[in-house]
Amino acid sequence: MKKIRVGIAMSGGVDSTACALLLKDSYEIEGFFMQLAQPDLAEQRDAVESIANNLAIKLNVIDLSSQFEQKVLHYFSSSYFSGLTPNPCIICNREIKFGLFMEEMLNHGMDKIATGHYANIIQKNGFFTLHRGVDSKKDQSYFLSRLNQQQLSRIIFPLGRREKESTYAFVEQHGFTHFRGTESQDVCFLEKKSIGSFLENYSTDPGDSGPILSTSGKRLGTHKGLFRYTIGQRKGLGISSKAPLYVVAMRQEDNSIIVGGNEELFRSEIKLRDIHWLTGPPPSLDREYTVRIRYSHRGALATLILKENNMGELLFQEPQRAITPGQFAVVYDGTQLLGSGIIT
Repeated sequence: MKKIRVGIAMSGGVDSTACALLLKDSYEIEGFFMQLAQPDLAEQRDAVESIANNLAIKLNVIDLSSQFEQKVLHYFSSSYFSGLTPNPCIICNREIKFGLFMEEMLNHGMDKIATGHYANIIQKNGFFTLHRGVDSKKDQSYFLSRLNQQQLSRIIFPLGRREKESTYAFVEQHGFTHFRGTESQDVCFLEKKSIGSFLENYSTDPGDSGPILSTSGKRLGTHKGLFRYTIGQRKGLGISSKAPLYVVAMRQEDNSIIVGGNEELFRSEIKLRDIHWLTGPPPSLDREYTVRIRYSHRGALATLILKENNMGELLFQEPQRAITPGQFAVVYDGTQLLGSGIIT
């Protein structure tokens, strides 16, 4: 019987190497390297080529640098310049990694693709459902919250039921002993730059300075461009006060930042746009779900109200801190990720 052909998305890291090792005997595999505008592109490509040679598998290099610029970097920069805080990894997964990159792998004759994400896909009642990874500290399901059924049907996540430590131990048993301490950062294109310095260099018009106002309207200082700030930020505001002040709002209409006390960061209701459900129809509205309002958020219970045009509201059981426009609110039912919406 002919083996299923699987394309391994290789980054030169421990997780994609483990994927290749785990699938090598059961599938016919080939490696694929996604060439973007990485600051360390040459070094990363050398690492991937070395691993592919050690595994004795074919390596294909797919150049998606211009598409990455259009679909991810433009989204990232335009969001910040509009006073929003984006999540480029979620958009990259939908549009690039499991979009154009997957399409290229399938065009090369692959039946499935495999990546090193710590998440699980289960086929249930005719749908492909997405679930948290077993390792709660490394679970990456949040970043996959905009995928669709067509994408999920083609994906294998070999590491979803593993702990990260067991991944290191597994590759070390196969002679790959250099990975510890080399974990890559989430936003690959920033390297060691701050978001502010990256955006300043990326755009010819990074935006003007403007007022920093108290919630009562009193001017307390001057900001250096909305793109340098985010909700909940305390440091780097350049203002002084008896009590700590935090960014509680950013208003693009008058180019102002509003600051207030910690208590003013808490809200129980948030509005969503562009709601997306992974299995198509929305879930039942007569119960509570666990909702994460950012990747680092542990999750909190909330009820969902749906409106027209993929809009909606979340009503949290307990007020949540620093709810940030532009971020994704991701809805879970136990381990299953149901869908997500963009916070407005």
